[in-house]
Amino acid sequence: MIDSLTKANAAVVGVQVTAADGARSAETLGKQRSGSGVVIGQDGLVLTIGYLMLEADTIQIVTQDDKTVPARAVAYDLATGFGLIRPLLPLRGISPVALGTTSQAKTGEPMMAAIGGEDADVSMTQLVSKRPFSGYWEYHIESALFTSPPIRNHSGAPLFNQRGELMGIGSLFVGDALGDNRRLPGNMFVPVDLLKPILAEMQQTGTTKVSRRPWLGLSSTEQGGRVQIVRVNQDSPAQTAGLKPGDFVLAVDGEKISTLEGFYKKLWSHADPTDEIELTVLQGAEIRKLTIKAVDRMETMRKPAGI
Repeated sequence: MIDSLTKANAAVVGVQVTAADGARSAETLGKQRSGSGVVIGQDGLVLTIGYLMLEADTIQIVTQDDKTVPARAVAYDLATGFGLIRPLLPLRGISPVALGTTSQAKTGEPMMAAIGGEDADVSMTQLVSKRPFSGYWEYHIESALFTSPPIRNHSGAPLFNQRGELMGIGSLFVGDALGDNRRLPGNMFVPVDLLKPILAEMQQTGTTKVSRRPWLGLSSTEQGGRVQIVRVNQDSPAQTAGLKPGDFVLAVDGEKISTLEGFYKKLWSHADPTDEIELTVLQGAEIRKLTIKAVDRMETMRKPAGI
């Protein structure tokens, strides 16, 4: 087990990104970003979390012997959150990790999370939950991995089982790793199972067809069986339509919704990402119907060189 984990950790790298001037994502993610990634290809292909590389101007990979290698963006998949980057120079002496599967992983199972770069570190953690996850930023996956105790720089950090197989990529710090509103600090990892069916498509096209879906530009939360808007992006379809923080979304295209998952899936049922979508919202004491012309999120972002 020690040999397997040592070999897996040797494939972990740091990822440093500077966003392009004028990048919209810099408002929430910052212009300078750092995290981790892991080598999954013989050619040095690195898997990381996609938000690190959004609208990147420059990308650098930092190896465990403190060498800095320039890299280019290969792909970003909005639907899963995965990102792929490739070094412009060979990563000598680094072997790619094996992709595992989470179907057999059980809660309580020990895992290893690794951080690359200047603050390289290894932490033992534990799988405490596997369940669907809906993010406030118009994001949903059917199965996410939750671990505890949390690691400090989770962005892009690989999660390994005891055989040294890659289980997932770090995305978030959460306060309810157990779910059901039970307080336990931990991390959410995107399972590597979601990568396998789309890896070839990502490398060929820079994204996936599933990522081409309606986007409104808002952040939401669930409150007492209702979906409440907490933030509206500037110059977004949501802002143009008159949505405001504090509004409650009651229905989409006339169909009542009560969860983030239901909200997103109803939005994404539109085949055309630029469709008009009718939202029934509660603004103060008034119920209003607003028509929003959605956009393709991938078209609103500056493309990193390479994609």
